Amino acid sequence: MGSIRYEYNPPKIEAGIDVDAAIAKSLQRLLTIAPKCDAVHITENVLGYERVSPITMGRKLKEAMPKIPITVSLRVRDKTENEISTFVEQCIKSKFDGILILMGDPSRDGKPNTGQKPSSVTERLKELGIDSRIDLYMSISNEPDSIQIQKKIAAQPNGLFTQVVQNTQQVKKLTKYMYGLRIIPVILHPSVNNQKAAEFLNLNLDEYAHEFDKFVKDVYDITNDVLITSPNDFAAANVFFTYARKGWDIYNSN
Repeated sequence: MGSIRYEYNPPKIEAGIDVDAAIAKSLQRLLTIAPKCDAVHITENVLGYERVSPITMGRKLKEAMPKIPITVSLRVRDKTENEISTFVEQCIKSKFDGILILMGDPSRDGKPNTGQKPSSVTERLKELGIDSRIDLYMSISNEPDSIQIQKKIAAQPNGLFTQVVQNTQQVKKLTKYMYGLRIIPVILHPSVNNQKAAEFLNLNLDEYAHEFDKFVKDVYDITNDVLITSPNDFAAANVFFTYARKGWDIYNSN
């Protein structure tokens, strides 16, 4: 059986914020939706904003739901090799299922670029045998060029998370050229509250907004794995997962 995953963004760490209270509130939301998902992916410092560590949030989720599969993002742009190694070891110790290794957005606090690259980091971790202890994933554009495709294939991750997709043609093209690598398409929930996110991503929600459920199912039928993101509308994502569980036969292709 495949997976319908939920992408979760930990709370931002801002001046004056009660971090413990923010974690507790955010965790309650996560515990509301996680039982309705097959897996949860926890991001790290989206758009360069400092956020609560995905390891912290993943551990809290694991304490409450030991069997839930968890993957986390690892941004390498502003980490040293030692920091990356520590992050990976913490993920393994926490019994997470996978790490998405990506460049990440420039830090908002001016933290310098360390020169680390996702492909070289993945290759180094594989040489150390880390992929026998935890799955290593990379990201890929929804419209990659041949050079990017070759780099991803050469690194041989356990799978690839896509940028947000908006039609099945993109997904079919990716599966055609990835030569058996596992593809996890990311789909943005087309709610009104996510419109700004769609504009930032140059995404046309009109392509699938009127048949969102069908679009998710069609993509799932191609890849057997889908990640739903809804950065500005938890309620919409929660309703989606509630009805995906109770209302459809999404796990069986027609």
